[in-house]
Amino acid sequence: MFGQEQGKALFIEHWQFVKADEITSLEDLRSTENLDWRAITLPHDWSVEGPFSAEWASGTGFLPGGVGWYKKQFDLEDWDNSKEYQLYFDGVYKNSEVWINGHYLGKRPNGFIAFYYEIGKYLKAEKNEVIVKVDHRQYADSRYYTGSGIYRNVYLITKEPVHFKTWGVFFSTPEVNNDQALAKVEVDIKNSFENTSNVSIKARLLNGSSVVANSELAAFVPSEGENHETLYMSVEQPNLWSPDSPQLYQLEVSLWADGKQVDSYIDQVGFRSIRFDANEGFFLNGENMLIKGVCIHHDAGSFGAAVPKAVWAKRLETLKDLGCNAIRMSHYPHQDYLYDLCDEMGFLVQDEAFDEWERGKNKWIEGWNVGTPGNDGSYDAFAEWGHQDVKDMVLRSRNHPSIFMWSIGNEIDYPNDPYSHPVLDEGRNPQIYGRGYQKGNPAAAQLGPLAEGLVAAVKSVDTSRPVTAALAGVTMSNHTSYPEALDIVGYNYQEYRYQEDHEAYPDRVIYGSENGDALEAWRAVTENKHIASQFLWTAFDFLGEARPWPVRSSGAGIIDMAGYPKPDFYFRKSLWNDTPMVYIGVTNSEENVNRRRIQDTWIGEKGEEKWVAVYANVEEVELMLNDRSLGKKKINYSSESMPGWSVPFEEGTLKAIAYNDDKQVASYELSSPGKIDHIEATISEELKADENGVIHLDIELKDKAGNRIVADDREIQIDLDGQLKLLGLESGDLSSHEDYQSKRRKTYHGRLRAYVRIDGEGEIKISTKGLKSIKLKMK
Repeated sequence: MFGQEQGKALFIEHWQFVKADEITSLEDLRSTENLDWRAITLPHDWSVEGPFSAEWASGTGFLPGGVGWYKKQFDLEDWDNSKEYQLYFDGVYKNSEVWINGHYLGKRPNGFIAFYYEIGKYLKAEKNEVIVKVDHRQYADSRYYTGSGIYRNVYLITKEPVHFKTWGVFFSTPEVNNDQALAKVEVDIKNSFENTSNVSIKARLLNGSSVVANSELAAFVPSEGENHETLYMSVEQPNLWSPDSPQLYQLEVSLWADGKQVDSYIDQVGFRSIRFDANEGFFLNGENMLIKGVCIHHDAGSFGAAVPKAVWAKRLETLKDLGCNAIRMSHYPHQDYLYDLCDEMGFLVQDEAFDEWERGKNKWIEGWNVGTPGNDGSYDAFAEWGHQDVKDMVLRSRNHPSIFMWSIGNEIDYPNDPYSHPVLDEGRNPQIYGRGYQKGNPAAAQLGPLAEGLVAAVKSVDTSRPVTAALAGVTMSNHTSYPEALDIVGYNYQEYRYQEDHEAYPDRVIYGSENGDALEAWRAVTENKHIASQFLWTAFDFLGEARPWPVRSSGAGIIDMAGYPKPDFYFRKSLWNDTPMVYIGVTNSEENVNRRRIQDTWIGEKGEEKWVAVYANVEEVELMLNDRSLGKKKINYSSESMPGWSVPFEEGTLKAIAYNDDKQVASYELSSPGKIDHIEATISEELKADENGVIHLDIELKDKAGNRIVADDREIQIDLDGQLKLLGLESGDLSSHEDYQSKRRKTYHGRLRAYVRIDGEGEIKISTKGLKSIKLKMK
């Protein structure tokens, strides 16, 4: 958990929930009898409980919104009315309203922003009650799946009268090199006493168990007031944080009054320097590097938006194997623990605030680019909350060394959605909503002043990182002050503008903020020294942004919703990963130039012509069919041709052998599957029954030889006993409307992933009609 504050505890057990769209006030809630409250543990996303239905919106995954109510009764064993208490929410989607013991605390419209309330004056020792209303009646309010409810962690924070403010400790590294690093620790202190408090602030840095630096200063905090102080520490020969070597230190800051420690803050921090150059690209710790990034959304198939940390950890392991070194948190702040994982595993992070500002974008109802869009969204709260939201995004996460830029928005300037400009009557512009200048739309000139205000809000709480935005209509925005308001300028899908804009705006730092997976899009990075990055859209398939019903999820990812890599994953791996690898993909014709309809199976009719493609990062590859060589080919990628062989189908085994300097360095095999014979299950984590956690249980249909069966999918049933709990089943099928709460689900291309919570000993039974059941014991 980020920012280990003294007195901060998870507050996620023993909640109750009811979905009641017709109840919109606390008075109605209290006067309504026989509500079907059910016990839950947070985080909780009610939308993913479904059902999927064409009556809802394609943009948000054909899943329902509505109104939900949460409540929790609790006692405070060590209650002390002199202390301060806070109720902290990492995110509630959306329009949350909170009451404590009948007292109204407030409303937070934005569903992605963390927030907290002071609740001490309303508390008592026993029988406290918190009630949360969540209003997501505008179910078609987004271009992607949002989820609904208290879908992230909640914390109860207990503070002494003199304490560090929440988000009040800020660690930065103003000077960093290999020989020495300077740490700057800023603290905000609050005093609830009626008298001035004299305090001492102590800070130290630890590398493992060794203290490498410390600092201390005396200060005072005025009565019922606040104070801001700064400490400095110097570290000799620091271990620098980078994606290849994510070295972390432990920061410990303590607050003392009258010889007694009254507060403390512990966090993982890192030393690294970042620099962008308009001509040379990006530098980390003084070294020029390419940013191999992916965009992600916050959901994970069966979990919706309430995703356990272990599931994201597994997903990030897959991205590491890809060769990815950066993540764009599109298009909103994500779960708090995800930033911890990026710190620990080594991913640069672009943290992003908004997908729209004070004007709403079009939201697809019937299917992506189909029918008439809606216009509900978050924009209606922007005027009141926009600056506070972006500041709170930064305050929550600014101690993470992984974060290297703040983004104030994504595609706010999409042409005619809603902003327009006369320049749209000429040139090249990505346009869906009308062609050319739309005189009745809001003027694009509004974008500059809005951006300037948001940039100022960010820099009021952090000047250590550049502020950016992802631009979709660069031609239009170039005629406004919008790009000049930014430190660095992200281009979405506009690689064709890289060189001409570099010449036209030589001082502008341009980078790829969202990109397609074509070879040319990556070469636009490698062949333009001033372009440092690509952020691939997307890493994972995700709920929402769907085509017409029955499809309810986006297939844009190179990894499916269950976490299984698709063939295009290996194409990207061959570009981004230096470890020798080779992969085989099969189509019916030489379509692999565009890598469409590539399959990872060797199936067909005898003599049927197949195109066998290879993705590899080696010098040459030899293809074998049933131990016969079909020849070697040099590995040279181009937009016109890709390495591959035309092969008449025959059952058996294809094998690709990769060579460097005539030495075998990697290989890959595909074998024709026979008839279905058995179920096979593997657990990816070595987790024992006495180690609480989540396991990924991979279930596959196999033939006698162990080949996966891809054309005979079966419904699998999971039965658990003992201290085990089934959290979800995910196949990766974008059109499945099966109930995510069920213990049954059909395989997709012969496989299924089950997520199981292990709280102690128990047994997992996996069965399907016509095949022998298997059992796994946790002990």
